[in-house]
Amino acid sequence: MGPIQKEDVQRAIERFVGKNVYLHLETTNGAYAARQGMMAVCAYIRNGLVSFHRGVITGDGPYRVGLKMDNGWIYGEGLTDYEIDDAGRLLLAGHDSEGRLAIALQLSETPFPM
Repeated sequence: MGPIQKEDVQRAIERFVGKNVYLHLETTNGAYAARQGMMAVCAYIRNGLVSFHRGVITGDGPYRVGLKMDNGWIYGEGLTDYEIDDAGRLLLAGHDSEGRLAIALQLSETPFPM
């Protein structure tokens, strides 16, 4: 995984437009917050089957990705890194200044391993 290259990510998102794709979306401040006396928060979905007709990456870093569906949006902000793996999956992540995962947004034409 390396720093987001905006044009590469935009092209990758567009490959999934109009298809039924599997979504992994996760946000967390998890144990990092708990150790600092803050409330830990997390949101997690794995292998949600979605279809979107428009997908965009915006910002100058950290980045935002929005996926427009017929009846709403999927949105992730704070993304810093990406990879397109050998299976063609788009893997996006946001890491804080200490390298800890804060958000993951991933798209695949096949289910993610459980």
